[in-house]
Amino acid sequence: MLRERVAELVAKASGGELAAADVLAASCGLPALGLNSLAYLRLIDLVETEFDCDVDLDGGYLDTLDGLVEHIAGQLK
Repeated sequence: MLRERVAELVAKASGGELAAADVLAASCGLPALGLNSLAYLRLIDLVETEFDCDVDLDGGYLDTLDGLVEHIAGQLK
């Protein structure tokens, strides 16, 4: 459930360039999907607002959907 919601936020942050289903099915990292720096800033804002957690732009976990989901899950505990 969390993974799906984060994929929806990635899609929203991409400004319509990506679909949540594509993000979920991808075997590559978010940059390879075309997520640019502006989209990353949007994504961080969306994630911090929705999950009330801290996301660091320099965090290596931002490179993949699963890394971001694990980071969020760790802060929700």
